[in-house]
Amino acid sequence: MSTLEINVGDLRPVSVVFTADELVVTLADGRRIATPLAWYPRLLAASTAERGNYELMPMGIHWPDLDEDLGIAGMLRGRRA
Repeated sequence: MSTLEINVGDLRPVSVVFTADELVVTLADGRRIATPLAWYPRLLAASTAERGNYELMPMGIHWPDLDEDLGIAGMLRGRRA
């Protein structure tokens, strides 16, 4: 039996930006993931200061003030919070 291996690129997040209705994450390989902010109720209800206080992790983003964690793999799969 063989295993199919897929190169998914460099999934490390390098920046986070909020628009009026989207969360946009730029990855180390240059891709940008834009997802509806409505998918993440804690982020939607958060203040600008709370949204701006985040930590980039090797495979996701953590907002300590909100106790919110988003994984890049889940965002790519379209997983909502």
